[in-house]
Amino acid sequence: MRVLVVEDEQVLADAVAVGLRRESMAVDTVYDGDTALEHLWVNDYDVVVLDRDLPGTHGDEVARTLVRDGFPGRILMLTASDGVEDKVEGLSLGADDYLAKPFAFAELIARVHALARRATPPLPPVLERHGITLDPANHTVHRDGRELSLTPKEFAVLQVLMRAQGTVVSAEGLLEKAWDENADPFTNVVRVTVMTLRKKLGEPSVIRTVPGAGYQL
Repeated sequence: MRVLVVEDEQVLADAVAVGLRRESMAVDTVYDGDTALEHLWVNDYDVVVLDRDLPGTHGDEVARTLVRDGFPGRILMLTASDGVEDKVEGLSLGADDYLAKPFAFAELIARVHALARRATPPLPPVLERHGITLDPANHTVHRDGRELSLTPKEFAVLQVLMRAQGTVVSAEGLLEKAWDENADPFTNVVRVTVMTLRKKLGEPSVIRTVPGAGYQL
């Protein structure tokens, strides 16, 4: 899952990003509306955590632009006001969910997971394939009843492959969804992570390398 955090309070934005990365999400962080739109034009995000009161392009206008342009992801709007009118206005702008500050971080995590499940096409709360069960909300993976201990990146790569439902995912696609914008596209980090993930999943091997195309589960 790839998330864009748009929040002008840098300490809060960075703290949110750290917490989301602990949930094996790829997270980019920006601090104003103009930079947010630039990122959204270039990258594919599953969820945008969007502060409403932003410098530059206001958060309301960012939301309007995403809706107008057919943004396929989901928007979680943050605001300092929790009045009913503010919530209604935020949702009417195109936000899928609304969270007032200050908020409990566990609630933010739960809401981001819930929004990701409402992607197109919608995803089940628990992913299952080839005897593998992956629960994003509880951050657990089992194969044939055996719990596996995965690193955050291994978990993220497995989630991307399972969400692909048997289609091939390129190395670039894995890099896009499981790492953030700071990842070096010329490293072998994807190959190494897939290799260690294969070992942890055990036999029979379920991740197939498709020469010249990518990986398939």
